[in-house]
Amino acid sequence: MTGRTGPGGPGTTTGCLAMFPGQGSQRPGMAGHLIDAYPSARELFARADEITGQPLSRICVTGSAAELARTEITQPAIVTTSLAVWELLRAAGYRPAATAGHSLGEYPALVAAGVLSLESALELVQLRGRLMGEVAREVPGAMAAVLGLPAEQVRAACVGAEGVGLVQVANYNEPLQTVISGHSDAVDAAGKAALDAGAEKVVRLDVSAPFHCSLMAAVEEEFTAALAVRPFADPDPHLPVISSVTGAYVRSGEEARELLRRQLTEPVRWVEVLHTAARHPVDAYTEIGPGRVLSGLAGRTLEDVRAHSTGDARRLTKLLGELEQDDSLDPVAS
Repeated sequence: MTGRTGPGGPGTTTGCLAMFPGQGSQRPGMAGHLIDAYPSARELFARADEITGQPLSRICVTGSAAELARTEITQPAIVTTSLAVWELLRAAGYRPAATAGHSLGEYPALVAAGVLSLESALELVQLRGRLMGEVAREVPGAMAAVLGLPAEQVRAACVGAEGVGLVQVANYNEPLQTVISGHSDAVDAAGKAALDAGAEKVVRLDVSAPFHCSLMAAVEEEFTAALAVRPFADPDPHLPVISSVTGAYVRSGEEARELLRRQLTEPVRWVEVLHTAARHPVDAYTEIGPGRVLSGLAGRTLEDVRAHSTGDARRLTKLLGELEQDDSLDPVAS
């Protein structure tokens, strides 16, 4: 893996996409195997505790599902867990061709690429979580996943529900999985219209706020001010970042700052992220952090996908072992 550069760089013929998961990937005990076994993870969590003023090192090991579900805790907890795994992989020789993050996951992706510091990323996501929680308390919002229906028909269902309230596409997760977000009644109406149009099912998501829709504009001004005072560097040329807002590569630190602002109210274009990576070319996918959602999305969006997840001790140990044995990293599906 050493010596590889980003897509289009000298000598690049293949590579791996490092994928960082977003909100919803959290689970009780998600960092227990990291903090118990790896000193670098303990050190990173200690730094995160200090930066956020929250006992993340305890919450991510023994915290309840209810405690983890508080969005001002969920967001820094996922970012810290993901970056702890990232540091372990990097120390073992992991050198991806590119990186990307699903919504919240874009923050650890930017840290990995040298755009944001750990301190800035954690302060921003802690504020982001608090502001999103405020919207959740003030607006009767909801999100739902529409399965088995093309995205353009889901968008049409949202348009048809506009008379009930605001509802918009929030996530283009895979070709036949699209998430909608907005006022609760409007989400229900759009979901019913999607079922009438042939969707296999509509699943309400267990989230605390209507993410990635215009309802988040209420907190955009305060979050923009916080973004403005943090330093953003240009991405490492050897580790480009694919934005989940545009599905394209992030060209500068200033663009990264603007994309994080837009991310509040605009949809996650994960299908475009995966296709951008595959064109440049990426031939393997590593989900870095808790959960296995992104590995599954890659497998259902692209053909002949080789994917690793690292969300538990067994899978992480397996990947670390492969890195130690083979510097070229030829991952298999797990």
